[in-house]
Amino acid sequence: MLFLYNTIVQIANISLKIIAQFSPKIKLFVDGRKPVFEILKAKIKSEDKTIWFHAASLGEYEQGLPVIEKIKEKFPNHKIVITFFSPSGYEVRKNNTVADVTVYLPLDTRKKAQMFLKLVHPEMAFFIKYEYWPNYLNELHKLKTPTYLISGIFRENQMFFKWYGGFYRKALETFTYFFVQNESSKKLLLQLDKTNVAISGDTRFDRVAAILEKDNSLDFIENFKNNTLTIVIGSSWPKDESLLVDYINQTSEKVKFIIAPHNIKQEQIQELKNSISKKTVLFSEIGAGRDLSLQDFDVFIIDTIGILTKIYSYADIAYVGGGFGHPGVHNILEPATFGVPIVIGSNYSHFAEATALVSMQGCTSIDSKKELHDAFSNLINNDDIRNEKGHICSTFVQMNKGATTIIMKNIL
Repeated sequence: MLFLYNTIVQIANISLKIIAQFSPKIKLFVDGRKPVFEILKAKIKSEDKTIWFHAASLGEYEQGLPVIEKIKEKFPNHKIVITFFSPSGYEVRKNNTVADVTVYLPLDTRKKAQMFLKLVHPEMAFFIKYEYWPNYLNELHKLKTPTYLISGIFRENQMFFKWYGGFYRKALETFTYFFVQNESSKKLLLQLDKTNVAISGDTRFDRVAAILEKDNSLDFIENFKNNTLTIVIGSSWPKDESLLVDYINQTSEKVKFIIAPHNIKQEQIQELKNSISKKTVLFSEIGAGRDLSLQDFDVFIIDTIGILTKIYSYADIAYVGGGFGHPGVHNILEPATFGVPIVIGSNYSHFAEATALVSMQGCTSIDSKKELHDAFSNLINNDDIRNEKGHICSTFVQMNKGATTIIMKNIL
């Protein structure tokens, strides 16, 4: 089975190189991996002590960040190595300050796994949430390197729990310990006779709770808001925006809107701006030497990355996008930690925090223009309801933090 797996990886490697000629994202995926071994040779010496964290993409990086920071604090003389599988994670966080080395993870061949581990020689390895690369895990096991899964989630439909999933079940045997988010994940692992498991919860709660201790002020958002009730629309996709733009153009409510789209390609941003009939300004326009009075605008489109979390601190209501596509709604915990009531689309069932907050009524799910209108109208015109739903959200975050502490107690 391992031979077949390695053959498939090699075929994928060749195919990706061909596809890269036509896809900018795949080109980043392929070209970004070319200098990895040279970077590792230059930045890690044989006598260095290292600890390795792997994140599939941006969401997993953010999820693992509380543990990474605690490990860095506990082991100040170790170099922290972070790898990403996806360009959407690496390209956004390649210049992070928590890691000493940040690179793409080379494809999972036995030769590349051996070379990577020879150069990094980690004393511990952490995989965040998921991604089970058999060759890397096998080589870590051979080296007797303690290997942990943090914030893990397991579901019955995964390969591990199918009659034909023996190859992937074997990969699980290489983990020293599993830190999972919930009871159902633990029960599934127990079915496979995995007793080295603890329910730690989700480290994302620790990360978003810590946001409250940081400086989240943004003068230009303060100026735009101008003490007006503001709806922040985060990580929106075109399906979200078709509903939202209709509402923005039609509403007579005294309210302002900040839109931070998931995709910030110039042509799509311009198309979004052109579709809005109210006075709209782009973030990229305020630094272009123009003397703009931001308080005079009704809509502010954020065509940059990295500031949405801070912007949520100015929200009176938040709409989080992605709930009309796959895999579903984006991160609702960031607005929740600020005590902001949340509106989302209907595809959220795979996200435990969204399911919980909808059930608790801190978050409202909508599936049509009318439902969006009703949800916004209810929150805009009823201070008590808006404050109550916001309180539910902030309390939910505070009640679920602590995963990092559990993990740290069990690995040291």
